[in-house]
Amino acid sequence: MNIPELVAHRGHAEYYPENTLPAIESALKAGACYVEVDIQLTADGIPVLFHDDDMQRITGQSQRITQLNADQLSHYSACEAQRFGSKFSGTPIPALADLLTLLRAWPTRRAFIEIKEESTKIFGTEFVAGKIMQQLTPLGSQCIPISYEVAALEAARALGAEAIGWVAARWDEASHQTADQLAPDYLFTNHTRLPDNPDDIWRGPWRWALYEVTDPALALTLAAKGIAMIETMAIESMLAHPTLRERACVGS
Repeated sequence: MNIPELVAHRGHAEYYPENTLPAIESALKAGACYVEVDIQLTADGIPVLFHDDDMQRITGQSQRITQLNADQLSHYSACEAQRFGSKFSGTPIPALADLLTLLRAWPTRRAFIEIKEESTKIFGTEFVAGKIMQQLTPLGSQCIPISYEVAALEAARALGAEAIGWVAARWDEASHQTADQLAPDYLFTNHTRLPDNPDDIWRGPWRWALYEVTDPALALTLAAKGIAMIETMAIESMLAHPTLRERACVGS
């Protein structure tokens, strides 16, 4: 039986605010071998963990994260009040540097670091990739930049990334050609885009990683089609499945 490795999508986001240090640490403690986070840049060029450019969903305040500097950002809470009420009030928006400090305590685990297009469109691809890679490079293969944006991945490669992952937004011939030309180490897409026939799944030098899956049976069905990795926000409950648990990581 093919057993996929699980990637904690934005950390243990089922029970913690996404892209926060408590969510990521909980995922690592649960046995996640991989975590995935999103990176935006603040107005003063500091990489922080945040998915949306608009902060409303996470902080309850309608501000643009790219228009605030890091000091201003410290006054906002990544509490996801709509989901959790006041439970996580005061939870800070972490800087990428904070995540890397955490990862150094878990040297056998890896992190996919998504370079967000909202930031590259404002600050420029080369600038954003440079700011992120400057921090990732000391951790070597432990951190893997990923993006929807091919230019961001090419920049990351040029800056020394040991591996990259492309996120394909569509399943069409143009995307297939892009994958072949870029030849990423990891290829991500939504599991709903995958064709039913395993023979139609693009093959290449990459490992497939599909999101967002919270059903262990579906994860195993996808693995039987040759999918190596599954992204999930429900990392703890997925790893409770006895078969998926076989691919959990133990220790640091």
